Amino acid sequence: MPAKSGIPPRDAVRHPLFARCYARLSVFNDERGGVAAHRDALLAGLSGRVIEIGAGNGLNFARYPETVCEVVAVEPERHMRQLAAEAALRAKVPVDLLPGTAEELPMADSSFDAAVVSLVLCSLRDVPRALAELRRVLRPGGELRFFEHGVAEGRPGMAAVQRLVDKTVWPRLFGGCHTGRDPLADITEAGFAAPDFTRVLVPEQGPALPHSFHVLGSARSH
Repeated sequence: MPAKSGIPPRDAVRHPLFARCYARLSVFNDERGGVAAHRDALLAGLSGRVIEIGAGNGLNFARYPETVCEVVAVEPERHMRQLAAEAALRAKVPVDLLPGTAEELPMADSSFDAAVVSLVLCSLRDVPRALAELRRVLRPGGELRFFEHGVAEGRPGMAAVQRLVDKTVWPRLFGGCHTGRDPLADITEAGFAAPDFTRVLVPEQGPALPHSFHVLGSARSH
């Protein structure tokens, strides 16, 4: 499959109010909710050329190990991309930040050693297409790293709450986010090898809410 031509409009995704709220909340969650440690685990041991989709305000950038030679980050939301550009300047590795959408990546086939998705699959309009694009741009045997919202496995009552809020208010209030998607199933159905993963709560202590359930792990492309 050839490389995509052209770049989607700079405002392919617009959530200006949510973007400003998320920029503050994400920093709080990193510091108080334990997310910083999960970001470290997400990126540990990566090397070579890495693509990150839905980079948000760039909180991963400073945590990439120096074994990574380049990060190409894609973020469609303008305000988030502006914050990510500032974060890229503070990173220990080169970061090339682009507008664009995960469903149509303007990169060549097999051009990356690893891909990173971090709290982004929950809000994509077409998850299968985005994961197919990541498989396309990953080299054979390349690694997908993920830290994502997930369905409340083993808790049918909470899973029912997730389905309810996902069908009603949650996506409208939180930039298209869905709390109860199943990223593990999506990754497997996209043709990646069975994921190696851990289930985590955010925050680890305290009452579990619909968005508290996460999966952290990796999967290889074939």
